[in-house]
Amino acid sequence: MHPGLSTELLAKLRQPRPYPAVSLLMPTHRREPDNAQDPVRLRNLVARTGELLEQDPAVTRERRLDVLSQLEQALAEVDLVHAEDGLVIYAAPGEHHVWSVARTVPERVVLADTFLTRNLVAARAAEQPFWALAVAADRVSLWDGEAERVTESRENGFPLTRSLEDPDAERKERIGDLPSTFQDEQTRQFLRDAHEAMRVVLSSSPRPLYLIGDAPALALLEDMGPLGKDATAVRSGGLAGGPAAEVWRTLQPLRAAQVEADTAAVVADLEGAQGRREFAGGLDEVWLAAKEGRVRLLAVEEHYRAVVRDYGDHLEPAEPADLDARDDIVDEVVEQALGTGAGVRFVPDGTLTDSRRIAAVLRY
Repeated sequence: MHPGLSTELLAKLRQPRPYPAVSLLMPTHRREPDNAQDPVRLRNLVARTGELLEQDPAVTRERRLDVLSQLEQALAEVDLVHAEDGLVIYAAPGEHHVWSVARTVPERVVLADTFLTRNLVAARAAEQPFWALAVAADRVSLWDGEAERVTESRENGFPLTRSLEDPDAERKERIGDLPSTFQDEQTRQFLRDAHEAMRVVLSSSPRPLYLIGDAPALALLEDMGPLGKDATAVRSGGLAGGPAAEVWRTLQPLRAAQVEADTAAVVADLEGAQGRREFAGGLDEVWLAAKEGRVRLLAVEEHYRAVVRDYGDHLEPAEPADLDARDDIVDEVVEQALGTGAGVRFVPDGTLTDSRRIAAVLRY
């Protein structure tokens, strides 16, 4: 449910597929009693998907059975017990993907020759992912962090482990030649391997990084060279083996302070843009600027969503049941902005009240 959603993977998901590529989106619930309805709604959506495939003359029987088989495999991977705010399922001939996201999505079934990725893109941007590297002399673990939790990553060679037993330790101790743990060359080589492995991770998936460990371990890593410009040292030992809840608890104060600092920086950028007449505020203005590729920095309140009807040159408020209503327009704006190289920042609700919950710094 939570594979690493990298820029490269998003690009692959956007690539054309043999028709039909099915995108099934559904809002989900984290807690009782609301989550009791989720299994029923999911079954209904799957049934609707089957009807759409059956009724589509462009879908051959062979392809329909293939996609339905992929959809069944995807359903077996869905874990509604631990659901977040949205479920995204993709199914196409020969493949399927399942994503649980911490951002609500509209209930939709779409048949096309590409997957509908804008909600996934917006959810990834909102999560503001980070890495945490927990270091000890015998184990180095990598933690994949997002808005509300961390999970241990077991890719790219992590975790790295070794034994601390030295078969020659007794003789070395007798002659006074037993080095301290972090002066030992084997330990140094072990951490060099971890340092290099982390460099590889950051090169393919750059994110802010937290380095967690005792002071000697952190000093040794620092001597090996910087691990990105956004690396923060956290002096806290004993976390290389987790658990995840303790790693998250250790990082939470730093994360909260970072969110506060990032929000203040975004607000300052927006205020400066107003003085330079490089500012757009409100959904209609920002949407047009994003379509034209003029957005340099997009700021969106975390839980802002809007249902609209698109008239080409402007948007009008609508109800979800209205014909041609678009209830994921904010996610569309996020994807458009990211697609033209803009930065996107999600800020706490109430930050952008004067701008009607969405604002942008413009390139021109």
